[in-house]
Amino acid sequence: MTETKQRSFPAIEFTDSEAGALEFPSSQSRSYNYYKPAKLRATMYEDVTVDVQPDPDRHLSQGWIYGFGDGPGGYPKEWTAAKSSNWHAFLDPNEEWNQTIYRNNSAVVRQVDLGLQNAKRARAYDAWNPAWLKFVERNLGAWMHAENGLALHVFTSIQRSGPTNMINTAVAVNAAHKMRFAQDLALFNLDLSEAVGQGKESKEEGGKRADVAFDGAAHKEVWQSAPEWQPTREVVERLTAVGDWCELLFATNIVFEQLVGSLFRTELVMQIAARNGDYITPTIVGTGEHDYDRDLAYTRNLFRLLTRDAEYGESNKALFGEWLATWVPRCLDAAHALQPIWSQPADKSVTFADSLDAAKQKFRSLLEDLGLDSPKELDQ
Repeated sequence: MTETKQRSFPAIEFTDSEAGALEFPSSQSRSYNYYKPAKLRATMYEDVTVDVQPDPDRHLSQGWIYGFGDGPGGYPKEWTAAKSSNWHAFLDPNEEWNQTIYRNNSAVVRQVDLGLQNAKRARAYDAWNPAWLKFVERNLGAWMHAENGLALHVFTSIQRSGPTNMINTAVAVNAAHKMRFAQDLALFNLDLSEAVGQGKESKEEGGKRADVAFDGAAHKEVWQSAPEWQPTREVVERLTAVGDWCELLFATNIVFEQLVGSLFRTELVMQIAARNGDYITPTIVGTGEHDYDRDLAYTRNLFRLLTRDAEYGESNKALFGEWLATWVPRCLDAAHALQPIWSQPADKSVTFADSLDAAKQKFRSLLEDLGLDSPKELDQ
């Protein structure tokens, strides 16, 4: 009978050099401590964004561990003319990260979907007058293209361009906001096409009855050919050609959104929709306004950081002044070109002059907060 051969193994000898052997004050902590949090305790937002993106100035003593085919490594600061003593000082006041994108946007989608379902159930569109239906058909549909263009070709294109993960995350959320809002407007257009159909009889006006129709494809012709929308379209297309990510963010969220976006959404649509028997459009457009309020908050913090930088603040102010000189005239031209649409609704509670003055005042207040001088074009 053959005996089973016994094997022996050397005894394990611990030398205290293995991973995890060292004991130090925070060795039992489950929280990160490689950065200084803004407050007493680190937030989840800080844990998942701060210093997740490596940077030779902070952690990589050997330089970038990866790069691009044309030379620059990692996240080059040369991708913008703006300068900062510490780009990592920026934190998003909204504390947006991967989970909040889905949580917040899903809540908005449910709100919009519920509103549209209730509108169809209550036949709310039947109360709309023909002039307002035509206004929504042409102008709200046209604005959908502006939102979609900014989503895909502005914010999505630069959500990898910033020098820190905190900046890029905020821009990525901004892109998600724009994309979802454009889709909401598209769904609204489809609902109106189905609910109103190719024609319905309106109420008697002056002893006559007129057919009211909603053309769900009219927005394409308006965006591509209508004279009042061409300057806006030109500005959006010019924005997509800007290479400097910081200029693109400044020109869009600081200038275009204030002088054109908020002018149309806040100072026109939100002001007159209810007077024309429409409570659905303000609900949908209001979500876009809420998105912009959040996006403006992070944008304000970023550019305030740059204008107040101890080393580069003054040069940044001069640079931003040049950007204002380029984009303010273009956006004002776009705003003035939209003036005719203020006369299209049947019930006009605001004038174009009042709406533009309100938009300009908010813009001046924003520039003052950033420490920038108001361009002379605003007073003309």
